Amino acid sequence: MDSIIKVENLEKSYKKNRALDGISFDVHAGEILCLLGPNGAGKSTTINILTTALKGEKGNVFFKGRNINQIAKTYKQNLGIVPQELALYEELSAERNVEFFAALYGVRGRELRVKVNEALKFVGLWDRKKDRAKTFSGGMKRRLNIACAIAHNPKIIILDEPTVGIDPQSRNHILKSIKELRENGATIIYTTHYMEEVEEISTRIIIIDHGKIIAEGTKESLKEKLAEEKQYIIEADGTDRLEKEDLYKIAGVKNVDLEGNRIRISVIKGIDNLDKIISILIGKKIKINNVTNEEASLETVFLKLTGRTLRN
Repeated sequence: MDSIIKVENLEKSYKKNRALDGISFDVHAGEILCLLGPNGAGKSTTINILTTALKGEKGNVFFKGRNINQIAKTYKQNLGIVPQELALYEELSAERNVEFFAALYGVRGRELRVKVNEALKFVGLWDRKKDRAKTFSGGMKRRLNIACAIAHNPKIIILDEPTVGIDPQSRNHILKSIKELRENGATIIYTTHYMEEVEEISTRIIIIDHGKIIAEGTKESLKEKLAEEKQYIIEADGTDRLEKEDLYKIAGVKNVDLEGNRIRISVIKGIDNLDKIISILIGKKIKINNVTNEEASLETVFLKLTGRTLRN
């Protein structure tokens, strides 16, 4: 598959903190690439470098085979950026907001009018085009933000957590719009703290932690890595009395995570060991309130790789 962006050996530090530790990856033309990572993992730094808001200390980013530092104007013309913080003029109408941002990319005259109308229709705000942005709900502002980013028809659209704090209807509209943008030929780079969004829209996933890429692939291939395991989730009182080593002694136990009153235990499929697990908990005078088991999901893959949930 053709790469529209190629990242090679990016490094970036903030004082003694190494935010990016030599990461390399490709962005394939026409894909929806989801960048995932716990807070502080390095994904925001990666996004800021890709949007040219930040420079790496080492490494290179290429657009269609050319270093973006050598073709900065061309590269930026092909970018549509939807930042995590809203970038709107509250006193201007929806129409004027989109006009302003499209004009920054050189769209003029009749073409400007056509593209503004198309963008507002695409995000479902055509009927509110004359209303000022400050009268919009949070979800509508997010959709207007997207309209401002796509009016100049960019080849690459970078969306940094575009659904934070919005209502389910707006979230569904945004996710549907992202899939349509891909169908229309755009390449999408997307970050989120909601794993269900990744399940719905991603064509490929990169997981970053401690400034390094620790996994990448489709959601199916990542889940397949844990296909030979299942998880027991035990809710209990008195988990502070449990030592992980007690459970690791049981045949088939691969991983144990303690999350407050919840014990998450990864075990090899085909080994019947739940009775032994429960016996140890009872022996520690731990009161078991509920036991469930689940097959591998993106959430369990992420937890297995990083030791944290996506929203931590």
